[in-house]
Order: sequence, then structure tokens, then C-alpha cells
Amino acid sequence: MGVFVFLPLLLPLSAWPVARLAEHRLHPRTATRLLTGFAVVLALCSTLCLALLMVVGTAQLPGNPLPDGWSDPEVRAAVPYDVIAGSIAIPALGAVVVGALHALVRHLRVRRRVERALAGLPGRPVAVLPDPVPYAYALPGRRGTGDRVVVSAGLLAALGSAERRALFAHERAHLAGRHHQHLLAVQLAARANPFLRPLRTAVTFTAERWADETAAGVVGDRRTVARAIGRAALISAPAPVATLPQAGGGGVGPVPRRVAALLGPEPAEPGLVWLPLSTSAGLAIWGAAAGATVSALSSANSAVTLFLLLRAAAATPL
Repeated sequence: MGVFVFLPLLLPLSAWPVARLAEHRLHPRTATRLLTGFAVVLALCSTLCLALLMVVGTAQLPGNPLPDGWSDPEVRAAVPYDVIAGSIAIPALGAVVVGALHALVRHLRVRRRVERALAGLPGRPVAVLPDPVPYAYALPGRRGTGDRVVVSAGLLAALGSAERRALFAHERAHLAGRHHQHLLAVQLAARANPFLRPLRTAVTFTAERWADETAAGVVGDRRTVARAIGRAALISAPAPVATLPQAGGGGVGPVPRRVAALLGPEPAEPGLVWLPLSTSAGLAIWGAAAGATVSALSSANSAVTLFLLLRAAAATPL
């Protein structure tokens, strides 16, 4: 393994350039899918790296529950500074597990709370809550229930008829694109490695832009969608959890950039195309792809090497 076992912890830095450039140089749908894929691969490799470091670095500590063969000198020599790395990996991996569980539990708890609030309403695709506080978000269905757009009476009262249509088209686009899955994936990835937080921020923005462009195509008027988003952002309360998409974003945030993009021309939709290295976006994408590939190869090589060393140590007679 050698120093290669540490690479997956640092290679998420290679995705930083593409996190910002993708917002401006790629179609929002392509950017969302691409960045989510990078985040998931890099997070899995990073977590596997921490697990390997914990196993190798702590196998020789007194009182550990691991087999005696795992503390073999040849196994320990596979990781530089195995004692220090293993001692640090224990709390780091614990923080990853606790952070991921906290995000999942919070997501499920908020979903249950929202579903209880909708229990007495008809099972229609749009649920209007008699709440004067303005908000709207997309609620994916489960357990036999369909997808629903949840909107408060306070927000509907503040929008005109055309703006309401744009709002509903935006939230339906979130549901059709399964944007909650992308948001949850990058949320968990950022908990696995803090270096992936720029990708989480970028995916949050590109998912909203994806829904903006879809709504503009449904409504047929980009200015109407821009006006609805701007007004909803100024008056809306935040979404109950970051993994439930909403049109206004619960504040200003990146909304001015979204409005400016809607007031401009419609972005080209080339699909998932690998741009040439001569462009800044292409260089960033290829750099992130190379980082994800090296991270996957490094973690796979480390895992296989550790497996072979442990098997050899277990087979060696005392």
C-alpha cells in the first residue's frame, strides 16, 4: 500500500475546479449528474481509505479485538507511520459514520414530520397547507404514495397566476429529475470528506438551475420563471431539510445568479460530453475524472494488498 493509501483522502481536492466551472460552462442537468458522480466515488474511496488505516494502524494496540495475525510486522509495514495514522483514523472514521447517520436520521425525521402534516389532506399531486408562512418544496413519494408538491397558502397568496404556474413547474421538475437523490448523495459525501463540500454547494445550485430551465420550457417564458423565483426567494422560509429541494432557496443565496441566468439565453444541452483539454471546463473535468480514477485505483490496490497480507499472516504458523 505505502503512501498510496493516503491519496483518496486528498484527491477530492482535484474536483474543486470543476465544482465552480460546471455551474457556468455545462448544462445544469449534465453538471448535476457529473458532480454527483464525482462526489460519490471520491467519498467512497476516502471512507475505504480510513477503514484500511484504522485496521492496520490499530491492530497492534493492546486490547484490540482484531486477530493476532493482523498485527504482523509485515502488515504494519504496509502503512507508513501506522500507529499515528491508525490512531487518527479511529476518530476520523467515527466522525464520518456519526455525520452520515445524523444526516440520514434528520432527513427521515423531517420526511415523517411532513408526511404527518399531510395526513389529513387529499392525496393529490399538490398539497396546500393552510399556513401563512410562505414556503414550497418537493416531497418525493414512498410506501405507495405519489410525489407531491407542498406549498403554503401564504406563498400562493403572494404570487400571481403565471408565477404560480412557474412555481409548480419548478417543483415538478425537481420530482421528475429525482433531485433529492442527488442532494442526499452529495450531503453524505461531504460528511465523508470535508474536501467535498464545494461539490455539495455546486450540486445544490445546479439542481435548482436544472429545475429552473425545465420550468422555463414548460411555461414558455423565462422572465416569468425568473420573477417567480426572485419573489419566492425574498419571502420564503428555508426548506425543512437541505435534501428537499425548493424553488426560492429560503433566502437570497445564489438566487441572483439563477435569475440572471434565466434572463439570459437558454443554455445549450449537449448532454454528457467530455470537453477538450484546450478549454478550462474540459481541463477541470478531465482533472476531476483523473482524480476520481486514481482515488478508486489507489483504494482498490490498498484493499487488495491488505487482504493478501492478512491472509498470508493468518496462514503463517506461530
